[in-house]
Amino acid sequence: MLTAWIDTFTPCLKDTQTGELVATEVIRLKRASFLQKYNERNGWYVSWDKLLAENEIWALVVNGSVDIQGMVAVRPDEAMASMFVTWMCAAPESNLQFTDKKRYEGVGGHLFAIAAKRSFDYGYDGAISGFAANRKLMEHYCEVFDAEPICMLHPYQIFIPETSGSQIMEVYDFDWTDEII
Repeated sequence: MLTAWIDTFTPCLKDTQTGELVATEVIRLKRASFLQKYNERNGWYVSWDKLLAENEIWALVVNGSVDIQGMVAVRPDEAMASMFVTWMCAAPESNLQFTDKKRYEGVGGHLFAIAAKRSFDYGYDGAISGFAANRKLMEHYCEVFDAEPICMLHPYQIFIPETSGSQIMEVYDFDWTDEII
């Protein structure tokens, strides 16, 4: 489920209190024991450890830390020739559904950039597909990323074409690490 709002196009995360740009890294998460603490009870929408069986899980972190600011679970979708986003969400402290003041802006766009990068890695040239959480988010993705509403398998199913995936990757900047947790 795509739940991340695209608030700011910024190459790094923007600290909402200081205005400072904060460098980020991407870390692969593979340990269920680590992921157990990220679940619906504490604002992560779903039990992320349950997603490991069929997905790659990637975390957006503040550079040099494991301070997770967002996570995305993806898997290749040969039928759609795209990277399917099973789940994507910002940390509760940067999600307006859980707080009145976000800690960071730019999390949602970074998560889409991670999905686009994995799409390239699998030979899908940046194409991304998934199910938006609601009509408002679906329309938002169509406006911001030129996503196409497909609505075949889900009422808010979208497809982000290759050209848009490439453009997403050009905006957001992060380091890919070899670190696996």
